[in-house]
Amino acid sequence: MSLDSVTNFALSFTSVLLNILTYAIIIRALMSWFNPSPENPIVRFVNEITDPILVPLSRLVPRIGMIDISPIVAIVLLNALQWMLESSLRG
Repeated sequence: MSLDSVTNFALSFTSVLLNILTYAIIIRALMSWFNPSPENPIVRFVNEITDPILVPLSRLVPRIGMIDISPIVAIVLLNALQWMLESSLRG
């Protein structure tokens, strides 16, 4: 197994994980408009995978009126992280 194939696998793997997390954040933001039951397994799953990012960010990022912009900040940070990983692994 060559170094290039390991690098490509690492890039693909992290890209998929970060994309899944980004979509989960979008789903969570959309779910907040409908206020679904917290006992719903899908809601619990989405909350469990997004809480480690959104809870600390919501403490740091101030609300704009009634609007919580921490999901937007999280998506921007995830995209920046993905870009930095890709650029550092590709050289």
